[in-house]
Amino acid sequence: MDATHLVDGQSAVIVVGGTLLGTVLRCGWRDSWTALRAVAALLRPAFNADAMRAELAHEVALIRRDGVIRANPRRLADREFDSATTALVRTRSLDGLVEQHEAWRRARLRRATAAARTLAQAADLSPVFGLAGTLVALSQLKVESLAHGNFIGAIAMSVLTTLYGLLLAHIVMGPLGRAVERASQGEEEARAEVMAWLTRQVGPACPDRHRATPLAPHEPAMAPSPEPREAV
Repeated sequence: MDATHLVDGQSAVIVVGGTLLGTVLRCGWRDSWTALRAVAALLRPAFNADAMRAELAHEVALIRRDGVIRANPRRLADREFDSATTALVRTRSLDGLVEQHEAWRRARLRRATAAARTLAQAADLSPVFGLAGTLVALSQLKVESLAHGNFIGAIAMSVLTTLYGLLLAHIVMGPLGRAVERASQGEEEARAEVMAWLTRQVGPACPDRHRATPLAPHEPAMAPSPEPREAV
């Protein structure tokens, strides 16, 4: 098999360009940018619960020794836990800690859901633009071309656009959407585990009237993205 026969720039422009344009028009710039950032985040190291606990251990020791009123936490590398521990000291209660965690969790889930939904839309649109490319290629056929046998190029383009649409949907966009969902779920579980540990550690240092129920690890309720549809 000659792999060079599977490369056609015009077919790729129709399918990829049409899919990206259609996705932006359907989902908007904000969700499209969110999806792009979520895909780029897959290349970065995942949230490390053990490293976060180790970084928080120093703050926990100070709070348990001096109390939450006199504690002066240092700045943490993770923005969520930095704001959560700051809220803990400011409000002198676990309620502030938990509220900050929940606010960050809701924001992350909104972004992850928007990204997965946008990638699912792209997976749905890819076979459609593959079919559109096939129709464009067939529309270039004329009676004179058929008479002289000059129709091989148009037939090849029609086949390749269909192929590109299916590959883009099932090899690129669909798997990326699932990867974003899995990464989001894994991060939420890890963060919930660290937060549950943190509330147990600093709970005794908080006044009784402000104590909240320690958090338990939870799984984010993010609706799964639909499977890409086959072109008819």
